[in-house]
Amino acid sequence: MRTPLIAGNWKLFKTISEATAFVTALKPLVAEVQGVEVVISPVFTALSSVAAAAAGSRIRVAAQDCYWEEEGAFTGEVAPGLLKDAGCSHVIIGHSERRQYFGETDETANRKTRAALATGLTVLLCVGETLVQREAGDTFTVIESQITGGLQSLVAEELKQVVIAYEPVWAIGTGKTASDEQAQQVHAFIRQLVAKLYSQADADQILILYGGSVKPENVKGLMSQPDIDGALVGGASLKADSFAAIVRFNS
Repeated sequence: MRTPLIAGNWKLFKTISEATAFVTALKPLVAEVQGVEVVISPVFTALSSVAAAAAGSRIRVAAQDCYWEEEGAFTGEVAPGLLKDAGCSHVIIGHSERRQYFGETDETANRKTRAALATGLTVLLCVGETLVQREAGDTFTVIESQITGGLQSLVAEELKQVVIAYEPVWAIGTGKTASDEQAQQVHAFIRQLVAKLYSQADADQILILYGGSVKPENVKGLMSQPDIDGALVGGASLKADSFAAIVRFNS
């Protein structure tokens, strides 16, 4: 059995005080939820404060990116070890916005993934196609390339600390959502690809999240699909009540 994971990606929102107030509000809303992992991902400046506010609760903390070197002359970068020191257990890597705006490639995502895993962080590796790629019929080709590149040189044991997040770029922040069946089709393809790259047992245990305008209104249908193991939530994760409603999808 795979334990569902609901992760909130706050992107470039929330001051330290706003972030800690969110955690204070969220904790009682999810305290009784069983069998669901809860992760929130604030901006770098709020990581340690959020981790302190979440201490003793079921809420875990993820960074939104990292660098692949632990130290050195890399102005503006943040190493995996520093994220762990700040209280992170997870890190998001290869998000479509990092790819679109900041030059992230499958190769850099792989370097970051390997560095994060070596530090003991769990990686949420993001993959997904643009609208142009989907309409050209290239969805599966793009996904295969991103996963193969992102997981390059990882051994099966390391795969236990990797979560794959499928985020169709055309459904992020647009209000559009892949239908339950569209999302399931890609998730099933990803699981089959992991089985081909590793083994069926590895494919059976890996978590595959859906990210793309997930809301309280559509999460139950998505989570009813056999290969969807959770959600990477954007806008709906910015308010404690809506994010809690997604976490409580089984209620």
